[in-house]
Amino acid sequence: MASKILVATFTQVDDMLRAVKQARREMLRVYDVFTPFPVHGLDEALGVRFTRLAKITLIAALTGLSFALCLQFYANVLDWPLNVGGKPDNTGLAFVPISFELTILFAGLITVGSFLLRAKLFPGKKVWLAHKSVTDDTFAVVIRRPPAEDVHQRALALLKECNAANVTEAEADL
Repeated sequence: MASKILVATFTQVDDMLRAVKQARREMLRVYDVFTPFPVHGLDEALGVRFTRLAKITLIAALTGLSFALCLQFYANVLDWPLNVGGKPDNTGLAFVPISFELTILFAGLITVGSFLLRAKLFPGKKVWLAHKSVTDDTFAVVIRRPPAEDVHQRALALLKECNAANVTEAEADL
């Protein structure tokens, strides 16, 4: 479903940051900001929350560790016990290398998969840029178009006050 958006382009970082802060202060929904390089303070201006990816990584690592320990215990103690030099079947030191490897494997794969799903990065996804030169020298702020006409006019005025080089309306699949 296509949403109506406003795309404001800026040539200066300070103008773009000011526009984002004022738009959020006016309760406008800033969908995204496109910049050709990382901008210090943009995350705070957008109100980006702390990532939950670390929690997913921890859960994945503990899942991998549990799987490794259960698999080794089942294989070495229950299914196929071997008497090797009189050692006990469930010795902990023998389980360490495989447990470590599966912990890292599960944590890495599930973290990357979660990131790609959350960021909606998958093969065949159509690339969408707010403006053709955001990868070169232009900053673009994308705001969801307010349904009320007076709020829409106020949003346009706000963007023009912040020295927007160009403000266009478009439709995008957000």
